[in-house]
Amino acid sequence: MTFEDLNKHIIPMTEFTLKWRFTEEKYDCLPEQHLNELKPLDKVGAEFLADYLSNCKIHSEFPFKNGMFRNLDKTEILENNEKKVTKWLYQRAIPFDKEVYLSWDGNNGIITKWKFVVKYWNSLFYGGADDLTVFDQSLEWTLLFFHEDEIHFGTNKDFDPIAEFDEKLLVI
Repeated sequence: MTFEDLNKHIIPMTEFTLKWRFTEEKYDCLPEQHLNELKPLDKVGAEFLADYLSNCKIHSEFPFKNGMFRNLDKTEILENNEKKVTKWLYQRAIPFDKEVYLSWDGNNGIITKWKFVVKYWNSLFYGGADDLTVFDQSLEWTLLFFHEDEIHFGTNKDFDPIAEFDEKLLVI
């Protein structure tokens, strides 16, 4: 299987195990147009992502395999610091329209755009319960939402973490 084959493994949101995060008022009820930005994967697609990460040994050491990335950064998710986390994600300098892969485990995976991750990270990740890896096919960078309310970012590119944040850009 290849990344191109993943499009054959997209399922309707109604069949996605973690749909409650995006469709139930108790958690987060996203507008239909934003839900359409998510491409949930069936078990075969989710397994492919999990196996890919495992075969690359991305998390063989915490948070990433030693020497895999030359630049590492992290932030914490604290009570009432949602805007700070959103700004931190924005400052990773990943193009908003970049297709990214989200892997929780061998059963749950999604394809979406980076902009969705920045805007809805707190719907994608639940501290204490999740480890979520976000990456693109190149593996030039990887983001790990760690269950202890930490986010780790590894990259081989130089980036400017002082870039100005404009919330208006997050309109999907």
